[in-house]
Amino acid sequence: MLVNSAISPRGARFPGRYMQAAGAIGLLGQEAGRYGKSAIVLVDRGVFDMLEQPVSSAFRGEADVVLLRHGGECSERAVSELVARASAASVDVVIGIGGGKALDTAKAAACDLRLPVIVVPTIAASDAPCSALAVIYTENGTVAYDRFLPDNPDLVLVDTALIAKAPARFLAAGIGDALATWYEADACRRSGASNCMKMPGVPLAFEIARFCRATIFEHGTAALAECDAGRAGPAIERVIEANILLSGIGFESGGVAAAHAIHHGLCELDDVHHHLHGEKVAIGVLAGLKINGDQDEFERVRDFCLAVRLPTRLSDIGIADATEEKLAIVARRACRSGEIIHNEPVPVSEEMVVAALKALI
Repeated sequence: MLVNSAISPRGARFPGRYMQAAGAIGLLGQEAGRYGKSAIVLVDRGVFDMLEQPVSSAFRGEADVVLLRHGGECSERAVSELVARASAASVDVVIGIGGGKALDTAKAAACDLRLPVIVVPTIAASDAPCSALAVIYTENGTVAYDRFLPDNPDLVLVDTALIAKAPARFLAAGIGDALATWYEADACRRSGASNCMKMPGVPLAFEIARFCRATIFEHGTAALAECDAGRAGPAIERVIEANILLSGIGFESGGVAAAHAIHHGLCELDDVHHHLHGEKVAIGVLAGLKINGDQDEFERVRDFCLAVRLPTRLSDIGIADATEEKLAIVARRACRSGEIIHNEPVPVSEEMVVAALKALI
């Protein structure tokens, strides 16, 4: 069959289903039963003791379940061990519960097993739960590579009551990650750059990204107050949806650019290793606005970051001594050939990144 080389598709990608509610973890057994009679559940070691009983109760009368405590790393060995345990138990569905590394381990193992996967995030610190991506680490905790998966999770089940009990810093970091969604997607729209499907996004992708920004701007400060109180109120419901679903669809379907490239550069410095992904991404957003010369939007976003406990200066993410050498390391990594910073609608050089970062000292 001949392929029409003149066809230039646009596209978007989504999780199979997304469900969100306070107490949603009580539906886990019922939802797992849609995929078969047995499940293996990998639970983040930080919440295993708290969730072992609720998860077991959710499966009672619905499906057989094997519960495992996640070792803490999403490494090739961790994925292989989960594949082996799931194969030995002949399960029908793989489930990950917890933070990003537990979820990514479950996603990668399910892919290897060719089984459906359900992810249950217990923090809203990034948009990773909805994505077809698993970040694989070495055994000593450094990033080995990004593993791009053929499919998004079959179900993302979000218990907002659980997330509201987590430290508010995680929610704020998720707001930082979500903040990048519109600015990067719009950069790709203006430059014509491809999204994570290696094609330009459809118009819906950019409207979702725009809605993501509007949601966190409107509800961010109130959501953090509700999180401080451990309460899944109306504001945190909206922000959790923005951090996980809207941002997840927006970045995969709209595209990524300067903010995450600068994040990658910042991660070259030991200074920032104790800071969260979204905290570093927020610095990337501010630097990206400086690169594009949009001072009015820079000031608007800076003020928003201050209101939602996000960093606005390099010292806020541990870079107290922002030497020329350190900034050059960040810029070199951010601007390397083929990097996503080149999705911006203007040509970006290492010197431009250094200048933008200097404005954040």
